Amino acid sequence: MQRLKTWPQFQAVLAGDMVAKTEHFALHRRALSVQTPQTSTTKSVAPDHQTSALFFVHCTWVGALVPKRWAKRAVTRNAIKRQIYSVSAALLRHDFQAAFVVRLRKDFSRQEFLSATSDHLKQTVRAEMTALMRAGNTLK
Repeated sequence: MQRLKTWPQFQAVLAGDMVAKTEHFALHRRALSVQTPQTSTTKSVAPDHQTSALFFVHCTWVGALVPKRWAKRAVTRNAIKRQIYSVSAALLRHDFQAAFVVRLRKDFSRQEFLSATSDHLKQTVRAEMTALMRAGNTLK
């Protein structure tokens, strides 16, 4: 599994389909072109040369988009991203040749989650990520 690093990679995935959403998150997916080993030609899953340049390794790519608008404190954004990446690494099919972006689309209430890195927040994020991956049919 590779992580998305550049903004053009994120834009390419966000231009794809939104395959699932939960209360706080949305899952976007973009299929990547697949190399067939016998002929080394490209099978047309996503016939976009710019996409193949952005995603040079054909495997599963994951990115986390956690804007300041919904998570004001950096420690909260980082905790959410760590949970997204750890759940994705555990649950995503690694043979699935696509790029995914998990986007935070609603804030977590500061009245309910008092601490920026509470165990309650981490458990809630993990539960929603598991539901998101199941809804997107991307599990092993």
